[in-house]
Amino acid sequence: MNRLKLNADKTELLWAGSKYGSALLGSSRPSLQLGAETVKASDHVRLLGVTISSDLSLDKHVSTICSTCFYWLRQIRRIRRSLNTDSAAALVHAVIASRVDYCNTVQAGAPRTITDRFQRVLNAAARVHSGTRKFDHGLSQLIHSELHWLDIPQRVQYKLGVTVHRCLQNKAPRYLMDYCTRTSDVSSRQRFRSANRHQKMVPRHRRSTSGRRAFSVAGPME
Repeated sequence: MNRLKLNADKTELLWAGSKYGSALLGSSRPSLQLGAETVKASDHVRLLGVTISSDLSLDKHVSTICSTCFYWLRQIRRIRRSLNTDSAAALVHAVIASRVDYCNTVQAGAPRTITDRFQRVLNAAARVHSGTRKFDHGLSQLIHSELHWLDIPQRVQYKLGVTVHRCLQNKAPRYLMDYCTRTSDVSSRQRFRSANRHQKMVPRHRRSTSGRRAFSVAGPME
């Protein structure tokens, strides 16, 4: 009979909280005792390709994705003259756009300091795709009219809207569907204006920095 065995090298512990709370802990962060192994808390944990920081910020995640994308853009630029337009587009989508769009719903409600960094990656990818230089004019028209790309905030909004739509159509996991409830489905709120407008239930949240970024809030507000 096969039994699960703890792999200490792949086990990570994240103690999440505000920057103020993390500063109070200092070096005395909690640890987890699992049998003979002791797992200490880390500043960053990688989960399904997303780097989660202890202060719930996206700085580390954005830095990792952007540095990887710019590395591959430099490699693609070296061989750009050997590629036709279709091949360059396929390569940019496969290597760059897929990384930018992967799990981008975690950017819902993120400040512009986060989305602007991803937008710079998208702008650089458009230049490599079209063969234009950094200071050439018409970048916005190139992205929107010729390449038909959405800007980063709109890409996040689109992905979030698709996820909410799947939740309302019972095509999403249950743990996501539980956060998307129409106001008209609640008997005590069927006479409200929000019910007539087909709005969703939005729970109260205390923190504007992290609370509004949760799917339970950002999803129904979409």
